[in-house]
Amino acid sequence: MIDINLIRENPELVRENIKKKFQDRKLPLVDEVLTLDKRRRELQQEGDSLRAQRNAAAKQIGVLMREGKKDEAEKEKVLSRQLNDRIAQIEEECAQTEVALKKAMSSIPNMIADRVPIGKDDSENVQGKVFLEAKKKPFEVPYHVDILEKLGGIDLDSARRTSGNGFYYLTGDVARLHSAILTYARDFMIDKGFTYCIPPFMIRSEVVSGVMSFEEMEGMMYKIEGEDLYLIGTSEHSMIGRFMGQTLSEGELPQTLTSYSPCFRKEKGSHGIEERGIYRIHQFEKQEMIVICKPEDSEKWYEKLWNYTVELFVSMEIPVRQLICCSGDLADLKYESCDVEAWSPRQGKYFEVGSCSNLTDAQARRLNIKYKNEATGKNEYAHTLNNTVVAPPRMLIAFLENHLREDGSVYIPEVLRKYMGGKTQITPKK
Repeated sequence: MIDINLIRENPELVRENIKKKFQDRKLPLVDEVLTLDKRRRELQQEGDSLRAQRNAAAKQIGVLMREGKKDEAEKEKVLSRQLNDRIAQIEEECAQTEVALKKAMSSIPNMIADRVPIGKDDSENVQGKVFLEAKKKPFEVPYHVDILEKLGGIDLDSARRTSGNGFYYLTGDVARLHSAILTYARDFMIDKGFTYCIPPFMIRSEVVSGVMSFEEMEGMMYKIEGEDLYLIGTSEHSMIGRFMGQTLSEGELPQTLTSYSPCFRKEKGSHGIEERGIYRIHQFEKQEMIVICKPEDSEKWYEKLWNYTVELFVSMEIPVRQLICCSGDLADLKYESCDVEAWSPRQGKYFEVGSCSNLTDAQARRLNIKYKNEATGKNEYAHTLNNTVVAPPRMLIAFLENHLREDGSVYIPEVLRKYMGGKTQITPKK
C-alpha cells in the first residue's frame, strides 16, 4: 500500500507507475481513491463539527436546567438527539468509506525503483551478474527424478497414494542431503549475524492480506476449513506478521532474521516435465531471510541479501546468475526484485532457485509496522525485505545435475560433508 499523500499530491506519478507495470485496468483506482479520500475527509470534518455542537448543547442543557428553564432545555435535548442521529449516520458512512478506500488503496501497486527494467512479463527480465562458469557435462544428464530413483532417494508412487500428485517421500542419503543443505544454510546465515527463528506455520487472514495481494493469496494459499487460518506459503508471511502493529525503537533496527519452515502452495496449472517431479510441489521446506530496517537502508540491504544467496550456492560449487525482474513481473507490493537462478546442465539453461525482494513500506503500511525516528521524534513506517536462502527441492535438482558423475554417483562439496557424516559422495543403489 502506498502513501495516500502521494496520490493526493502527485496522482499522475502514480498513474505512470501503474502503466509501467502494464496494469492499465487499475488506472481508474487513482480517481476512485481521490474521490473516496475527499468524501472521508468531508465526513470527518462534518462529524467533528457536529460533535462540537453536541458538546455545546449538553453544556447548555445543564445551564438551562439549573436555571429552571425546562422548556428551553427540552428544545436543546431534541436538537442534541438530532445531532446524535446525524453523527451516527456519518460514522456509519465514514466506516464504509474507509473500507472502500482501503480496498482500492490495496489494489494500487507499490512504486517501483527507477532502475527496474520496463517489460510486460518474465520473458523480458534482464540477466545480471553471472557467478562460476556454467559447464555442460560430457555425458547425458538424466531427468532429476531418474537420478533420485537410482540413488534410492525418492518414492513418488507412495506419495501419490497417501497425498496425491505434487508430494514426495525422500529417503536415505538423499533425505540426509536435503536436511544437510538446510542446516548448512541456517549456519551460513547465523554466521552472517542473522537471528535464527522457527515461526508459526499458520497465520490469520489479517496477516495474509498484509503481506500479499488478494490475487496472490487466492492462487497460492491453503485455507484451514472452519478456521481463520491459512497455511503459510513461505515463512516470510509469519515472520513479517510477527511485527504487526508494533512500533520499534530506532535502536532495534535493523531486524535481521533467518527462518526455517515448511511451505504449502497450491501450484495450480499444468507444467512441463522439467517442472514436475520435485520442481513444482505442494509442500517443501525452505530457509528464508527477513530484514526490517530504516527506509534509507533498504536498498543497501537488498544488494546484501541476494548476494548472500549467491555466496551460498557458489560455496557449494553450483553456477548461478542474477536475473533482474522487469516491471511487469513484479508483484504489487514489490519495489524491486531479482531471482537467483542455478545452472541446469540437463537443460542447458538457468532456472529459478530463489527470489529477493525489497517491498519498501508497502507491507509495513498494511500491517502498521513502525519505528520511532530519534531525530524527528516521529513514528515512521519501516521497510521490509525478504529473500530465499535456499529451498532444497529445487536446490536438489541443481545440486544433483551439477555434481552428477558419469558413473551415477553424486559428489558432495566440502562445505556439506560435516553435515553428511563425512561422506564425499552418494552412490547409486544396486
